[in-house]
Amino acid sequence: MKFLLIAAVINGFLSVALGAFGAHGLEGKVSEKGLDQWGKAVDYQMFHTMALFGTALLMGRIQAGMMTGAGWFFLIGIVLFSGSLYIYAVTEIKTFAMITPLGGLSFLIGWILLGYAIIKHL
Repeated sequence: MKFLLIAAVINGFLSVALGAFGAHGLEGKVSEKGLDQWGKAVDYQMFHTMALFGTALLMGRIQAGMMTGAGWFFLIGIVLFSGSLYIYAVTEIKTFAMITPLGGLSFLIGWILLGYAIIKHL
């Protein structure tokens, strides 16, 4: 639980910092499409940071391995989805964009595990 809470705090900080960097540091340096991709990466990182935070808090109430799994899938999803979009936004190398769906799949698995744990244990 503590690890996932710390990971959520770090990701929250990074979401804000990377959002500000994208808005102020990348303007005029990357394409409009790149800025859109960057913004999408920031949005999904923050959304799933909140999911990670909520999952970690719920772990105090629901003692199920699915909760830990959900947290890990949210964290992996952040790295794969947002991380690949950040890199793709500044490099435009399509290989990185092909990693993004794996992050999306990780997010979906995290939500399924979280939902199942809540339904089963609350």
